[in-house]
Amino acid sequence: MRIAIIGAGGVGGYFGGRLAQAGIDTTFIARGATLDALRTRGLRVDSVKGDFVLDCVNATDDPTTVGPVDAILLAVKAWQLADAAKNLGPMLGPETMVVPLENGIDAPDVLAPIVGRQHVLGGLCAIVSYIVEPGHIRHAAFDPIVMFGELDHTRTARVERLRDAFARAGVNAQVPDDIQHSMWTKLLFIAVMSGIGALTRVPVDVWRASPEIRDIALTALREIAAVAAARGVDLGDDAVEKTWQRYEGMAPGSTASLQRDVMEGKPSELDAQLGAIVGLARESGVVVPVLSLIYHALVPQERIARGL
Repeated sequence: MRIAIIGAGGVGGYFGGRLAQAGIDTTFIARGATLDALRTRGLRVDSVKGDFVLDCVNATDDPTTVGPVDAILLAVKAWQLADAAKNLGPMLGPETMVVPLENGIDAPDVLAPIVGRQHVLGGLCAIVSYIVEPGHIRHAAFDPIVMFGELDHTRTARVERLRDAFARAGVNAQVPDDIQHSMWTKLLFIAVMSGIGALTRVPVDVWRASPEIRDIALTALREIAAVAAARGVDLGDDAVEKTWQRYEGMAPGSTASLQRDVMEGKPSELDAQLGAIVGLARESGVVVPVLSLIYHALVPQERIARGL
């Protein structure tokens, strides 16, 4: 199987590294200092599941040199997704899967008009990882999970092949019966953690210990569940409770990538996460005052980060 990884940061570097380590034909599409590091020093991953170094990896900034692949894993930030998709054409074959691993809910809708809906899968991942320096990734916590599936929920041979490739690499890969349900479940978890973390500027173990912040977070979780229900996705009566339990189980010092980007003054996935939910709530006639407040309180800094 031939796989292309778009982006070699915390997500792409880890999962792409595991695939390449297992001997699967993997090519990283990168640029700048990251591309230079991959070409000259290879890829280093420090992981709670075992460190490894790949002295030689396939890396390029030119998709035309790669040719058609079986799967393209998009591991860029959500706000970079559309631009990244415009360059995928040379790597698309008749059965190529394009799998977005970004946080958010609208990635398939962003990709479909650009690459063709027949190529697009729903996808998500769960991992706590980040860039130490170009070509050097640290997986700090959590047993990584990848989920993906056809948008029409059919079980296809190409999806099974991709799952088998991840299994060879020792990665927990799942093909849920309803990928949309799984994507909303992930969004429920990450959007509130991101928003509360970005506002409070402290890790999850600090803000979850505050009764006042706990009440705000639980209200925000209920608002997202209500939006999902209005969009035809029933997350279950215990979804909010289960999500809070996940926060309780997270290691001290844990933060979301959106929070880290905001604190570093970088463009973030604010619009793809909280902004998307607020927009869908408006479309669906669902009132989300807490989510709206969190989102709009963070918008001014996001505009500064984007130079707007």
